[in-house]
Amino acid sequence: MGHRLSKIYTRTGDAGTTGLADGSRVPKDGPRIEAIGAVDELNSCLGLVLTEALDEDLRALLTDVQHDLFDLGGELSIPGSSYIQQGHIQRLEASLDRLNAGLEPLKEFILPGGSPGAATCHLARTVCRRAEREVVALASSEPLSPYCQQYLNRLSDLLFVLCRVINRRAGYADVLWQKNRVRGGA
Repeated sequence: MGHRLSKIYTRTGDAGTTGLADGSRVPKDGPRIEAIGAVDELNSCLGLVLTEALDEDLRALLTDVQHDLFDLGGELSIPGSSYIQQGHIQRLEASLDRLNAGLEPLKEFILPGGSPGAATCHLARTVCRRAEREVVALASSEPLSPYCQQYLNRLSDLLFVLCRVINRRAGYADVLWQKNRVRGGA
């Protein structure tokens, strides 16, 4: 592979536009860049989750997801391209089914928290939901493969289950929401 980034600054974005991978220029605050940015932020959050002590199966799964998200960002940066396919979604669903099978069914909503790894994963889950909203917004104004939205939707479900798995494996219980909880104090 040659040198892709031999010069980090180009000054081409100083006027508020940025270049897509196809060479076109778009506003930095446009819907496509918002979607790309949210996917990038999600990938960074997963990198943070990976700094936690995780079992190897979870580490491998999240590393694969990071690669998928880089592909998804590439798809968003090249209008008309298609890198995320049905197989990506099926792989997430298989992991989701496998990991969820070992958990007790939930009877209450859970709060983000528990172990540091699960709390960080909850943050990634919420960023994933935002990335999904940004991709939905982009798809309402420009042609986009439906697999992008589906992938992010499944991923947010998987991250929710991963939060529970991480807590369980770390010896933490789910933090259950208590409806109409009476708060102490005067």
